[in-house]
Amino acid sequence: MRYPLTFTPLSASMPAIATHPVGDVLLGTSLQRSSPAPASRPIAVVLDLFGTLVAAPSAAERRAAAAQFAAVLRVSPTVAESVLSDSWQARHDGHLASTTEVAAYLVTRCDVSAACVDELEMLLARIAHLRLQADATLLQALEQLQRRGVRLAVLSDASPDIAEAWSGGDLAPYFDAAVFSCREGAVKPAPQLFRAVLRELGAAPHQVLYCGDGGGDELAGAERVGIRAVRVERRGGSTGLAFGETPWSGSSIPDVEALPSLLDSWGKR
Repeated sequence: MRYPLTFTPLSASMPAIATHPVGDVLLGTSLQRSSPAPASRPIAVVLDLFGTLVAAPSAAERRAAAAQFAAVLRVSPTVAESVLSDSWQARHDGHLASTTEVAAYLVTRCDVSAACVDELEMLLARIAHLRLQADATLLQALEQLQRRGVRLAVLSDASPDIAEAWSGGDLAPYFDAAVFSCREGAVKPAPQLFRAVLRELGAAPHQVLYCGDGGGDELAGAERVGIRAVRVERRGGSTGLAFGETPWSGSSIPDVEALPSLLDSWGKR
């Protein structure tokens, strides 16, 4: 689950396609270049998870999840939502190493009986599994990228329940690497996260394209370590929640499904 401390809606004024001197990509048109030498086609793509591969949760979905937590913990939904929101950093930055530890932490924060831990752990695991279900169109796009020999990695601000559910989800078979904030001890845009995914891929920054909806200042974070970045419209719509979003004037594509066409057109005039 991803329960942000703050969120911002997707800007309605953001252009669908834009050029950027670092990202240097366009979908379905000529590659725009800021220097005489064309940018090399990426050999790997790193993708954000929530809002990019799967839908970012809406406020209504967040309230519904909090109600489930409240029922297990026998507290009011208001208390459950407050505790979930306030615990975002601890659940995502590595302070809690497992779903069991997350459940115990939430139980303590709600000041309820430790007998609730097992039931809450099962709820966390069940919700995480549901959160990782992916659209068929997206899986088809990932398969196309695989067939083209593109290496894929996911880089996500994620809690242990998500990290533990990943290998059994729809997406895992398509990815060569998965880097989660809870296992790296930092959240986006920490440079160590981007360097960790580069190591997992065995690739240099200039060989990689980062793709995300912009939460956590991830796009600028990728560029600061030399990775080209492209923004996608937030999956789940403009009401989806995002933590730490910052303005982006660089390249954009409609969704991950557009990536195969983008890479096919890379460098063509």
